[in-house]
Amino acid sequence: MRGEDVQQHAMYSYLSPEERVPANHPLRAIRRITDRILKEMSRVFAHMYARLGRPSIPPEKLLRALLLQILYSLRSERMLMEQLNYNLLFRWFVGLNMDEPVWDVSVFTKNRERLLKADVARKFFQRVVKEAQALDLMSDEHFTVDGTLMEACASLKSFKKMDETGEEEPKTGNDDPGNPTVDFHGEKRSNQTHQSTTDAEALLARKGAGKEAKLSYSGHVLMENRNGLVTDVEVLPATGTAEREAALLMVASLPGDQPVTVGADKHYDTKQFVADVRELSATPHVAQNNQWRKSAIDGRTTRHAGYKISQQKRKRVEEIFGWMKTVGGMRKLRHRGLKLADWMFTLAAAAYNLVRIRNLATAIPHGSV
Repeated sequence: MRGEDVQQHAMYSYLSPEERVPANHPLRAIRRITDRILKEMSRVFAHMYARLGRPSIPPEKLLRALLLQILYSLRSERMLMEQLNYNLLFRWFVGLNMDEPVWDVSVFTKNRERLLKADVARKFFQRVVKEAQALDLMSDEHFTVDGTLMEACASLKSFKKMDETGEEEPKTGNDDPGNPTVDFHGEKRSNQTHQSTTDAEALLARKGAGKEAKLSYSGHVLMENRNGLVTDVEVLPATGTAEREAALLMVASLPGDQPVTVGADKHYDTKQFVADVRELSATPHVAQNNQWRKSAIDGRTTRHAGYKISQQKRKRVEEIFGWMKTVGGMRKLRHRGLKLADWMFTLAAAAYNLVRIRNLATAIPHGSV
């Protein structure tokens, strides 16, 4: 017998969101780890707010919502609020009740700025790393460094010549006065003479010879080689030396004084970088670049079996960048400014580690994650 299409527009429910989410849902393990970390950060949150005044969005819920935006590739805070309005899974993860109203987008964005000023993303990321270390998932001896370009939230049309007025008369067509066509042919443009009027900290960069130049930031990670987890992150302006500068900063921040190995691709094969890494009591396992010059890595390093292992393991860093760009929204940034780009990149790295820890849960005693 065919069922009738009866629609009920109002109802009472006796089941909580906790009961509706399956026990084996992948978000459950991530929620447990996140809740433990947020509980540890309670004092950090307490110092961010005044004792008097109207209650704002709880920072714990705000941070969980931002994690969902990364994990589910939501392109804007407006879409995130829309999902929170009707998606029961999202409400459960953030901690909203069935009938609790969703925040206004502008209010959500302004409250996020408070987390930015307190550097909450970095503190959250560091605690995620400690969780992985406590579960013995991270190596403390063998690492890999690499960087990638992230396209800034700015158009090439905003990249204008710097002069007294800060503006340049573009060469326009007759198609659309509000969004004119700009002809850049025959014009030499560089970061020394031009600047974006949309995002002044974004620099013109390209991934390689023959590739188009885009306004970008340079994101970098330090990966441990055991399970491919992110140990540290840095975001710098997209200069030609940003990768090596960020690598030295991250290697220098490693705790302890035990010798470590640092793998990297052939772009790091310079005499200065290799010497600087050795001064940090680290062994540079850099891929040899013999195409244009003599490599700074000689047989004293390449003869060891550990060097070959590092060359195999270092390729896993591309998995991190691949996830952060396709899932985490780091291919084309949605935020402007170096500080905010660094904040979102750090949070995306924390989300990646949470997913990896969940995937490695089969090797962890039951109940630890």
